[in-house]
Amino acid sequence: MALLDFFNRRTPDPQTEMSFLDHLEELRWHIIRSVVAMLICAIFVFAYSDYVVDDVLFAPTRPDFISAQWLCRIGQQIGIGQVLCFEPVKTQFLETTMTGQFIASFTLALIGGFILSFPYIFWEFWRFIRPALSEQEKKKTRGVIFWVSLLFFTGVLFGYFILTPFMVNFYFNYKLSSQIVIMPSFSDYLENLIYTTAGVGVLFQMPLLVMLLARIGIVSAAFLRHYRRHAFVIILIAAAIITPSTDPFSLTIVTIPLYLLFEASIILAGRVKREEEEWS
Repeated sequence: MALLDFFNRRTPDPQTEMSFLDHLEELRWHIIRSVVAMLICAIFVFAYSDYVVDDVLFAPTRPDFISAQWLCRIGQQIGIGQVLCFEPVKTQFLETTMTGQFIASFTLALIGGFILSFPYIFWEFWRFIRPALSEQEKKKTRGVIFWVSLLFFTGVLFGYFILTPFMVNFYFNYKLSSQIVIMPSFSDYLENLIYTTAGVGVLFQMPLLVMLLARIGIVSAAFLRHYRRHAFVIILIAAAIITPSTDPFSLTIVTIPLYLLFEASIILAGRVKREEEEWS
């Protein structure tokens, strides 16, 4: 009943109240439109799959990749020498199954379609939720589509231009024995690339997620400050998993933005607390 009462806030006129099944039907159409938008973008990616694979997916594996050159120059300018310069590696990928490339092409198209259509998907989700908010809540969430999309694409670009080159350089240079030849499958590379782009884009939603949890009373700014040290350790471990390199500089590059997102989450949680005190 509580869930139904919440959704019925979408229609303040009692004569136009919608039943739970009506809400489900409306949600179904929001989902259908989101899926259609994602499929349209996926078809576009699939049509240009040759370009996407050769010039986008494989670009971070090359020593002349733009962010690899920038990091090398930055390291030289701040006086740490070649620490941030990537060693040239010869990357080749294979497939051991007949259907490997075929399945990977559809995976690539769907993930690419999801990334391109993400703002529209969230917009459809927001259209379904927004009528349930009060006028004051609507004012407080103005611009949410922009900020969610900005954080998502920032995470995707950070993962593509920073994390992926570090990942490729580390794994192709890590050797247990000179007799071992590294030649991963394209599907394996694509799977890791999904984690370091779309996965990081979702991870960058942490400040907005914390703000939502603060609004419903699950976490608070005081709670986050109290466990700040524990959070730093967790972030450090997560950074080590995402970029498994023994180089402290590469670990720092990953840790800093994640920790800044945590600090931003504390600020947002504190802002929510002050707003609630003002309302009361």
